[in-house]
Amino acid sequence: MDSNRKIKVLYIDDEPNNLVSFKASFRFDYTVFIANNTQEALSRLEEEPDISVVLSDQKMPGVTGVEFFEDIQTKYPNPVRILITGYTDIDSVINAINRGHVFRYIKKPWTQADVKSAIDEAHKFYVTSTLLAMKNDELQKAYDELDKFAYSATHDMRGPILSVLGIIDLTKNAEDITEIKEMVSMMENAMLKLDNYIQNLHDHYSIRRGELNITDIDFDNVIKDMSDLYDITGKIKNINFTKSLQQNCKFRSDDISIKIILNNLLSNAFKYQRKDNADKSVFLNVKVDNATTVITVEDNGIGIPDKNLNNVYTMFFRGANDEIGSGFGLYNVKDALGKIGGKIELQSTENEGTKFTVTIPSK
Repeated sequence: MDSNRKIKVLYIDDEPNNLVSFKASFRFDYTVFIANNTQEALSRLEEEPDISVVLSDQKMPGVTGVEFFEDIQTKYPNPVRILITGYTDIDSVINAINRGHVFRYIKKPWTQADVKSAIDEAHKFYVTSTLLAMKNDELQKAYDELDKFAYSATHDMRGPILSVLGIIDLTKNAEDITEIKEMVSMMENAMLKLDNYIQNLHDHYSIRRGELNITDIDFDNVIKDMSDLYDITGKIKNINFTKSLQQNCKFRSDDISIKIILNNLLSNAFKYQRKDNADKSVFLNVKVDNATTVITVEDNGIGIPDKNLNNVYTMFFRGANDEIGSGFGLYNVKDALGKIGGKIELQSTENEGTKFTVTIPSK
């Protein structure tokens, strides 16, 4: 067995001969650390956080083995504890096991077979407990995310619906055509917000549940799709949309993930413009070279304050009071990039603009 993969064992005993004997007996089976007092044992646990089994002699000067196990329960809860004792009184043994959360005790004089069996069983318990703790942490995080998601989703979906219902109620008594048009425009904005939210939900679950479909990516077609979506928006909102492409080699990736990434980055670039800027612009550049694609989306919009730069990829985070924003977009971008092995960099200056640079390796 590779020495780096051996079970790490710590043995504590105040008798030097016992330490030498233990290490000599098990040095080929395990990575053995020894300590002749509890202070040295604590240092070992600090230095070697992946020690999985700790064996301690019960009868030591100053601190007993059980008292030592009690002391380390909080700071070092993961290593499995084995007590070596000369007790013959079963009640004393049971009390010691309960106090120190001892996995097993070995009666003196011990045999090599008994110790090896105890260590192997303790390590199996350690692995199982560690995996269970990891799964519990993952489950708790998933539950927390689901709880936050359920609250935010219902809140954000009901908002536009309630707005439309309120406007409809006002429209019933409206007679001025100008006023009615304004109300219709308000309803349109509310529905656009809801549609945007639902689309981002769809993207979110497409990323989370969908399997990758690796195909050849022709970015000329991808950019044409994006142009169909955003050229009209650019004309309506007076935003200059510039596209640039250099593809010198074949590139393979997941088409849906690529489009989700581009769509969300461009959506934000068009959405977060400065209303008083007469020269609004969005720039998209795609460069494919050496089996790597670099996508740059840059705008001269409102930018992102420094205090928000670390939060922009968090689900439901909104950096601005934009009534159409869902708080999903950049979270979906990060999620999609995680699935296809890409990375993203952000540069932004408040009131000057934002630049995202995405790097994606070919599959």
